[in-house]
Amino acid sequence: MTDVTTLLDRGRLFRASGDPATAARYLRAAADAAPDSRAVLTELALAHFQSAALGPAEEVARRLVELDPSDAYARTLLGRSLTRQSRHAEALPHLRLAAAMTADPDADAALAACRARLS
Repeated sequence: MTDVTTLLDRGRLFRASGDPATAARYLRAAADAAPDSRAVLTELALAHFQSAALGPAEEVARRLVELDPSDAYARTLLGRSLTRQSRHAEALPHLRLAAAMTADPDADAALAACRARLS
């Protein structure tokens, strides 16, 4: 049996090497073994997002927000996943919260892009 840390490390390695779909397979196994691990779920959401598996990215990001509503990065991931699915109105509240919770320029840029698509 492979432990969660090994699965997480392999997933990160594949994601960093530009193979997010393979990364997602390792990270899904890690998430099945550790369903409340925010580190694993964040990596899994990113792998899904980067491989354009937007439904799964949204689902995992929603789980992250459920685990910690004050996680600005999780809200950014959720908002960006919704935006890429052209669900801008649904993304806006998450992106607003993320931008308000952090001084991250990426959150501000995602919010600005979403607002532009709504106007």
